[in-house]
Amino acid sequence: MYSPAQAGASAYARVGVETGVMGASPYQLIAMLYQGARKAIAQARMHLQQGNVGPRGEAVSRAIRIIESGLKASLNMEVGGEIAQRLNALYIYMARRLLEANMKRDESMLIEVDRLLATLEEAWLGIGPEIARAAGQTPPPPITR
Repeated sequence: MYSPAQAGASAYARVGVETGVMGASPYQLIAMLYQGARKAIAQARMHLQQGNVGPRGEAVSRAIRIIESGLKASLNMEVGGEIAQRLNALYIYMARRLLEANMKRDESMLIEVDRLLATLEEAWLGIGPEIARAAGQTPPPPITR
């Protein structure tokens, strides 16, 4: 059961996220997707350790949705060439591993996917200044967690 204060804090957090999304560049949106997927996996790990089956499943489902409907859906297969094809295959693999991790209650699979996402996130954040220079803009501000 949520208290009025918790409901207010939750609404405030949603507004903050929505405001961030509305003002974000495509580059920043992808970074936010990586962060969101990793946060959901961290929550799934916590719920797995605590034996909370329902919340664990919800967190895993949220991570899968972010990967499939956010990261994978943002790929431009026509323009992205081999890189887009490899990322597509990797996102499919990650979603499958998350589903397996939930079914088998296997934290090592959650860790594996988080590490893959961390590597991609680090690479993505590393190309931010290059993207900005190519577009003739100032580099994006660092994205905080």
